[in-house]
Amino acid sequence: MSAIPCTLPDSSPGLLLRPDGAFALLVLAHGAGAGMEHPFLAGLATALARRGVATLRYPFPYLERKAGRPDPPAVLVRRVRAAVEFAGSQGAVPLFAGGKSLGGRMTSTAQAEDPLPGVRGLVFFGFPLHRPGQPGLARAEHLARVSLPMLFLQGTRDPLSELGLVRAVTGRLAPRATLHVVDGADHGFAVLKRSGRTGGEVIEELASVAADWMGALLA
Repeated sequence: MSAIPCTLPDSSPGLLLRPDGAFALLVLAHGAGAGMEHPFLAGLATALARRGVATLRYPFPYLERKAGRPDPPAVLVRRVRAAVEFAGSQGAVPLFAGGKSLGGRMTSTAQAEDPLPGVRGLVFFGFPLHRPGQPGLARAEHLARVSLPMLFLQGTRDPLSELGLVRAVTGRLAPRATLHVVDGADHGFAVLKRSGRTGGEVIEELASVAADWMGALLA
C-alpha cells in the first residue's frame, strides 16, 4: 500500500493514502521541523491505513521553499484549509483533521477561526503547549473556541507539553477533549531503550487509539 501524489486546490503537493473501504479520512499535517514524508508521519499513515483510515499528508509553504522558519500562522492556516478542501472532494467519507505538533496546532487554529467544512473531529499527535522550559497555556487559549471533539495523544517526556498542563487543558475542555498518554514518549514519540518498546510499537499504539476514537465518534 503506497501513497498517491496529488495536487491541492492551491497547487501545492500532497500524498493521499486511501485503503479499500476506508471509513474515515484524516487530513494530517507535519511538525515544524519535518515534512510530510518524514518516517514518523509515513509510518503513522501506513498504520492508520491498516485500520481503515485514509490520510492526506501535505507540506506547509516554508518547507516547499526550504526555509528554516515556519510561515506566519495566517499562511499556515490557508494551507490547512486547502488540504481540507481537497480531502472533502474525495468522495463521501467522514473527515477528520489534525497533525503532528505545529501541524495539529495550526489545524485547531484554523478550526477556531472558522469551522473547517465537513470535519468531524481533530487529532493532535503531540500538541505543543509551550516552548521547552517555558511552561504556559497561551497556545491553548484558542481551543476554547473549537466546538469539535478533540483527541490529544501526548508523551510523558514531552518538553513542549508538560503533562500536568495538558491534563489541565483537556480537563477544562471536557467532554470535547480526550487525552491518551503514551508512557515514556518524548515530543517525537521516541521512547528509551529500557522501556522495552520500539518506535514502531508506539506508532501502532497511536494509530490504534486514533482509529478507535474516530470509529467511536462515527458509530
